[in-house]
Amino acid sequence: MRRRRWRARPLDEAEAYARCHGERGSDVKLVRLPPRRPRYRSILRTGEQLRRRFEERLNEREAS
Repeated sequence: MRRRRWRARPLDEAEAYARCHGERGSDVKLVRLPPRRPRYRSILRTGEQLRRRFEERLNEREAS
């Protein structure tokens, strides 16, 4: 019969950093990044559209 192993609670980022690297010095600072800007759907293409366009450009290059 197996004994249940005791699990510690999950660590937050500061506790994990302190365990791995010791206490945090003043030279390390957590920086929150601004949210990413929205992407324009008209610019994004599907992989298939990109593949077709790439093939067209290769064919144009070979024809020249």
